[in-house]
Amino acid sequence: MRILFIGDIVGSMGRDTLEDYLPRLRRKYDVDVVIANGENAAAGRGITKSIFQSLLHMGVDVVTMGNHTWDQKEIMDFIDDTDYLIRPANFSEDAPGKGMTSISKNGHTISVINMHGRTFLPPHDDPFKMATEMVSEAKKLSPIVFVDFHAEATSEKIAFGWHLDGKASVVVGTHTHVQTADSRILPGGTAYITDVGMTGPYDGVLGMKKEDVLYRFQTNMPTRFEVPKEGRSVLSGFFVEVDNTTGKAIHQERIYINEDYPFKG
Repeated sequence: MRILFIGDIVGSMGRDTLEDYLPRLRRKYDVDVVIANGENAAAGRGITKSIFQSLLHMGVDVVTMGNHTWDQKEIMDFIDDTDYLIRPANFSEDAPGKGMTSISKNGHTISVINMHGRTFLPPHDDPFKMATEMVSEAKKLSPIVFVDFHAEATSEKIAFGWHLDGKASVVVGTHTHVQTADSRILPGGTAYITDVGMTGPYDGVLGMKKEDVLYRFQTNMPTRFEVPKEGRSVLSGFFVEVDNTTGKAIHQERIYINEDYPFKG
């Protein structure tokens, strides 16, 4: 199975960038399944039903979330009604939605799991223990298991990758919006990257207007960050090919596209 993951989509610019490049990326990599993190898709804060549906229309198969899951209150009204929008599984058991889904493409099934880190972020249930249990459950259905670990600390993400090496097919880190240069296939056959990065404004700070962020740093005054709607954009992604029988990764490739690193293919 050939899997394309799109890093955190930020605002309208992120959505427009995805719409522009996704057809070309699908052709270049002959993609079977597209997974994207959409927790910043609505002006940098959460996701709406119309935006979720637009991502599916573009060709995204599964959307994962993170710490901004509940920022758009309307998500409460539709997250239980779809199989292809998942939130971190280690949120409260009383939270709506679910943390894992499965989808079949071209005769093969992939399970997608969303987890949330605990270091420098609000406390949630133990993602290490829960991921072990959920991956084991998912592999009863198919050997191909993809995990989006939405976490702040690089140390926690790296430890999580080692924890699932040989268990999950792919472990990607999201949340920090800066792509790391450490993608690889771990010894047990798990494709891993500490953070895929973001898809959205390139000339800001983590997708937000740089003027707002500079003001906050320079004055220590409360400032509402906003996503720019114009300017240069970036698309960050991660492509992995997985053996359909063993569930082990056999190829991985970081994707980073903007004016400085133009699309090739």
